[in-house]
Amino acid sequence: MKQIRLLAQYYVDLMVKLGLVRFSLLLASVLVLLAMVVQMAVTLLLSGEVENIDVVRSIFFGLLITPWAVYFLSVVVEQLEESRQRLAKLVAKLEEMRHRDLELNAQLQENIAQLNQEIADRIKAEDARVLVMSRLKEEMSRREQAQIELEQQSALLRSFLDASPDLVYYRNEEKEFSGCNRAMELLVGKSQKQLIGLTPQDVYAPDIAEKVMETDEKVFRHNVSLTYEQWLVYPDGRKACFELRKVPFYDRMGKRHGLMGFGRDITERKRYQDALENASREKTTFISTISHELRTPLNGIVGLSRILLDTQLDPEQQKYLKTIHVSAITLGNIFNDVIEMDKQERRKVQLDNQPIDFTGFLVDLENLGGLLAEPKGLKLIMDQHQPLPQKVMTDGTRLRQILWNLLSNAVKFTPKGENGKKGEIVVRVWHEKGDRLRFEVEDSGMGIPADELEKIFAMYYQVKDQHGGKPATGTGIGLAVSKRLAQNMGGDIQVSSTQGKGSCFTLTVIAPSVDEAGNGLDDDLPLPALHVLLVEDIELNVVVARSVLEKLGNSVDVAMTGQEALDMFDPDEFDLVLLDIQLPDMTGLDVARQLRSRYGKRSMPPLVALTANVLKDKREYLDAGMDDVLSKPLSVPALTAVIKQFWDTHTVWTEEPVVEEGDEMANAEDDLLDIPMLEQYLDLVGPKLIHQSLEMFEQMMPGYLAILDSNMTARDQKGITEEGHKIKGAAGSVGLRHLQQVAQQIQTSSLPAWWDNVQEWVDELKHDWRHDVQVLRDWVAKAEKES
Repeated sequence: MKQIRLLAQYYVDLMVKLGLVRFSLLLASVLVLLAMVVQMAVTLLLSGEVENIDVVRSIFFGLLITPWAVYFLSVVVEQLEESRQRLAKLVAKLEEMRHRDLELNAQLQENIAQLNQEIADRIKAEDARVLVMSRLKEEMSRREQAQIELEQQSALLRSFLDASPDLVYYRNEEKEFSGCNRAMELLVGKSQKQLIGLTPQDVYAPDIAEKVMETDEKVFRHNVSLTYEQWLVYPDGRKACFELRKVPFYDRMGKRHGLMGFGRDITERKRYQDALENASREKTTFISTISHELRTPLNGIVGLSRILLDTQLDPEQQKYLKTIHVSAITLGNIFNDVIEMDKQERRKVQLDNQPIDFTGFLVDLENLGGLLAEPKGLKLIMDQHQPLPQKVMTDGTRLRQILWNLLSNAVKFTPKGENGKKGEIVVRVWHEKGDRLRFEVEDSGMGIPADELEKIFAMYYQVKDQHGGKPATGTGIGLAVSKRLAQNMGGDIQVSSTQGKGSCFTLTVIAPSVDEAGNGLDDDLPLPALHVLLVEDIELNVVVARSVLEKLGNSVDVAMTGQEALDMFDPDEFDLVLLDIQLPDMTGLDVARQLRSRYGKRSMPPLVALTANVLKDKREYLDAGMDDVLSKPLSVPALTAVIKQFWDTHTVWTEEPVVEEGDEMANAEDDLLDIPMLEQYLDLVGPKLIHQSLEMFEQMMPGYLAILDSNMTARDQKGITEEGHKIKGAAGSVGLRHLQQVAQQIQTSSLPAWWDNVQEWVDELKHDWRHDVQVLRDWVAKAEKES
């Protein structure tokens, strides 16, 4: 069967290959040939021979059946070919379908694989999703917890900031507020929500905002923190001083986002500082008062005992009087230590270097040292290493004070002599190169332990004695004050000591020879006999001062009050005026001012302040109108120096006296009151309205002064000048010229050294206003009587 298919296929392929015509001819030839062969074979088989007719017959028969056979076979072949082609197409389609099935199967397998992979991936994704969801839930839980903690911390931080009394705020680069705490809200009177987006100009007064913006600009420009003090105002008008600190604010990337500000209310600290300053001033005033109150009787004791020592006394009286004299001097030196300590605390120590008779200084030192040593049976030895200058330029008072402290300590710590042998105190003096004086004060006392040598110059420190370790008697300030004074005088104090044998204190000070300095005093020049006006209210001081002055050949007139001095004074009669500062009715400075005001530019005799208040600097008295200052009790060298100082320039006053326009009271009223304005006012409205205006002024003045005090505490220049302006207007409206002038100074902040002087002007207002009001009342009452 397979071979038939192959033959048929071969037949068809041959027919296709040869074409239908050639294939038909070939087939006809084959059939004819086949017919011939068959015919001839049959004939030959049947007859035994083949004839030509048989051949022709065979050819004819072959030709006869050939077309039909060819046609049939052609049709069959054609049908077969068509069938084959259809079959081929079907096979091709089947093959294509099979191929497609294979592809589909492969695709299906691939899809199945992909599906399986996708299913696996989805399973993994689902697992991952479940894991992620689990982790996400955990993360959300953590974030929620963190958010809660953050909110709690934020609330805690906010509560902490709001609970803080300090200001906390922050502003962005545009200088707009971005947040603040409760204290800041209270300061500006706005909530944080209201404050956000506002600038300092929107929140503060113009003057405050200007400084705030100025400091902001410094922080932004230099990228540094800034700390300063500024007074800020609450919505109710209350002022508070804040210590403000501003710092630039950066993120993690280092980009600046603005600044943060902090502010601490230091108003109470300012008040405490003012209280301390007031306490210091009160302490100074107290010491000044005590200085006057204690020195007055003390000066009398020193002065009178000195005078009595020059009289004829028996030895026992001399001994008692020397004890009184030395005790008074000792007490005075202790008080000098207290005064110097106060000055050193206030850094007000000013040396008064003057030419002094150094020979006489050493004689006085030896005499006073001998008086100190004599009660204990001690011997004072002065060892002067020549050559020593006759005169030196130094502050004799301070040098005497230092040496007195060293001598008194030497006497204190040197025991009494035994077996008829006196203990010794040796004072050695040199004048070294470089214009330096050197003193050595050596005692034979108990000595100072080595571990205490560095401590003895500390304030209030006292060396313990050798019996029980108790501190020695004394104030514990003498050596400390003396060392500081020596350092101020260009030198120092050193100490060496051997315990059980004694101590040696070495003092050095700068003291150039007067001859070298070209500033000597001519002691040979005779002193003129002067007519002196002594203004002193204490009888004891009058006796001492009069005795000293009359000893020098002067005549003395005494005034016990300032008014009495004004009544007695005549520039042609007196050559010198000694003015006590603290008088019962006015100060010596007031007397000097009124005298200079009365006599104007006319030449005046010297006005010399006479005071026991050693706290004030000499310059203060000179600025107040004095020509010089003398401390009480009067010493002959100091008084002689003053007389010689002014005698060359004040020997004669020849100007014609000026015509006085009224008595002293009228001059005082002219200084304090605006008399022309008051006279016009009196004529216009009468005394009743003046009294009413004055009562109103008295009611308003305490309020003005209270506000002025608060502005002084705040250092608010604008507030001070505004209150000064109000007081000036109020004082001017009632004719109080003096108060008006003082208030004008307070108002005028452009005056030189205004800040340095304004407190003094305010104090002057507070001190004088009631007195000036009373003067005005008296003037109005007098005017009423005269009318």
